[in-house]
Amino acid sequence: MQPLVVTLFELVYIVLDLFKWVLLISVILSWLIAFSVINTRNRFVYLVSDFTYRVTEPVLRPIRGIMPNLGGIDLSPIIALLLVWFVQSLIVRYGMYGF
Repeated sequence: MQPLVVTLFELVYIVLDLFKWVLLISVILSWLIAFSVINTRNRFVYLVSDFTYRVTEPVLRPIRGIMPNLGGIDLSPIIALLLVWFVQSLIVRYGMYGF
């Protein structure tokens, strides 16, 4: 495969990996805020929470629209993580080593 295409696949893989971390931070942060362990009045907590919301919400919103309402349980981050892992495995299998 051409080096430019391999580099592009590596870049997409890295961006997806960063998105996974932001999604995990968002989930953990939402739990900590929900259980009043940390407070959003703290400016740093608010900035991190706002950043993670703005990054993850465009991906999670369509998933929430498809999934049935389960009350207070939001499974959309799990579905998003599974989709990211699936795309990453496709990139590793087909993108890095050719078709």
